[in-house]
Amino acid sequence: MNTFSASPIRIGVLSDTHLPDSADAQAFLLDLVENILDPVDMILHAGDMVAPNLMAVFDGYPLHVVRGNMDPATPGVPQKKIINVGGFTIGMIHGWGPPDGIEERAIAEFSSTSLDCLVYGHSHRPACHRRDGVLFFNPGSATDRRTNTYHSVGLLEIDDDIRGTIIRID
Repeated sequence: MNTFSASPIRIGVLSDTHLPDSADAQAFLLDLVENILDPVDMILHAGDMVAPNLMAVFDGYPLHVVRGNMDPATPGVPQKKIINVGGFTIGMIHGWGPPDGIEERAIAEFSSTSLDCLVYGHSHRPACHRRDGVLFFNPGSATDRRTNTYHSVGLLEIDDDIRGTIIRID
């Protein structure tokens, strides 16, 4: 049963930031959270943070992170994760392989769990759509748009439903 309050739970979602451990990278991430996503109740990072020390930037927020293909093995950072927020089940995974078919590969990793939302990354392509009752959500990349025309981050909002928004940042 889903529980909700008058104001939605707001979750900032990042992936594929590919930043070095530097003061500039820390300032960039803080700016994303404080000036683009704020207010948020929680942060999700769907992998390829690259520098594990950057997780400290998010102190003060509940943080859930999964390891991407460019991330070093870090204690406490799994390759996939299931979290429950506001009565909804969110699966997190970075993803792998070519962009085509990434959603099928990622959702197959959670075949034994009934998800309400799948958060993934890897492709650097923002996505926010429902299929078979599951919200598929990829925030894109705030730093490396590859073939996209813009950088982006994401916002999930939870009350009596779970909704996603892709936020274009340039």
